[in-house]
Amino acid sequence: MIPAEFDYHRATTVDEALTLMQQYGEEAKLLAGGHSLLPAMKLRFNTCTHLIDIGRLKELHYIREVGGDLAIGANTTHAEIAVSNLVQQKAAALAQAAAVIGDPQVRNMGTLGGSLAHADPAADYPAAVLALDATIHVKGPEGERTITAMDFFQDLYLTELDEEEIITEVRFPITDHPSAYLKFPHPASRFAVVGCAAKLTDSGARVAFTGIANAAFRDENVEDALEGKPLNAATIAEAAAQATDGEELLADLFAGANYRRHLARVFAKRTLLKAAGIE
Repeated sequence: MIPAEFDYHRATTVDEALTLMQQYGEEAKLLAGGHSLLPAMKLRFNTCTHLIDIGRLKELHYIREVGGDLAIGANTTHAEIAVSNLVQQKAAALAQAAAVIGDPQVRNMGTLGGSLAHADPAADYPAAVLALDATIHVKGPEGERTITAMDFFQDLYLTELDEEEIITEVRFPITDHPSAYLKFPHPASRFAVVGCAAKLTDSGARVAFTGIANAAFRDENVEDALEGKPLNAATIAEAAAQATDGEELLADLFAGANYRRHLARVFAKRTLLKAAGIE
């Protein structure tokens, strides 16, 4: 299908994009990589009369260390994150998530900020962002602010991001603790039927899921079960068996809620074992 008619604006700075967003209000949409927005526009699920392209803003395109954080610009592509030595060393779960997003075309064009702003419940990044305890840096008419990953994902395609704000950067605290991401992909779309990210901590691990609920979430059942215990095959298996207890899970024609719960427990175990280096 063909999208509804719209005016195209290519912003040259973040501030210019913010000005355009204020000028056109609800009639405007931001375009970064476009792999979520453009298909929705073609199907008329999403329409706008003004499309603001921020995909070429170099000020949002980087991977670097800042103080004790790994800082990644919102326009950095999945492909760049996947192959970055710095990301692989400092935030392995993020690199592993980026490497299994969609196909090469999607990974070469899609961006970190665009994916997080879209907040697809089956996207790969949210689990990694939660497990790695990231902060999302945004800029809007009122200035800059940061949002913790725990506060960012709220519901189905719903985030803490205001309509006139732009994600500019995502930061990950750098520690010596390893992390990992694994998923069971839908065979057609490659989205996560279940995706699990885990990062070890001094006292246990942070474990997060995507693909199984309206929004990505940290699993306190697994985390509490590991708190203060040595990480080995037995303790990991025991904790993973409690994954998603009490959570309302998604169900569709491909996977029912009970199947997703089973997969969550399988992948919690596998991901924790991978992060801990246990064969």
